[in-house]
Amino acid sequence: MPRKIIALLGSPRMGGNTGKLLEQAIKGAEDAGCEVEKIPVFHLQFKPCMEIFYCMEHEDCKIKDDMTGMYQKFRDMDSLIVAAPVMTMGIPGKLKMFMDRFQVFYMAKYFRNESFIPLERRKERRMLFISISGMALPDVFEGAKITAKAFGEIIDCPYWDEVLQNDMDTIRDITTKPDVMEAAYRKGYELGRRLVSAEKSS
Repeated sequence: MPRKIIALLGSPRMGGNTGKLLEQAIKGAEDAGCEVEKIPVFHLQFKPCMEIFYCMEHEDCKIKDDMTGMYQKFRDMDSLIVAAPVMTMGIPGKLKMFMDRFQVFYMAKYFRNESFIPLERRKERRMLFISISGMALPDVFEGAKITAKAFGEIIDCPYWDEVLQNDMDTIRDITTKPDVMEAAYRKGYELGRRLVSAEKSS
């Protein structure tokens, strides 16, 4: 069976600049021999975390919506790609809501000391983070990266590498930056190659 990667699109625009970079990373991972499932977060219907704390003692969330099937997907995946534009110096609100609903993983790992991901699989799982920003500020990605890194630790898929491009208000079209497009492909390929290599050596 091919190794599985989930690609989260955190932009509301399917064919926007963030989406174009994500497609390059997906192509790279697929060319390396992995199976990739793209999940456009803005198309999902779900509520924010309501702090019911049902997940303190259970392996799922009491709220039943489009998040219900996500938890098993994230347990089964081998790695993750997250693509999101910077909005108000952080990740878009719906993607943050999505991540907040992973208290299910947080409680298992930190409260019950029963992480869903076995130790041997934790060593293989990695996150590639892709982000663009309209502004050219030097620290414009810091808020988004902090959130992505925290999410990665909670789900045992730590932050591994990144593709970042600021000043998009000036650039406008990411396809005019072939070096960045190539970086997304190359890092997607490397993410997939590492998984395939690990499987062959096991």
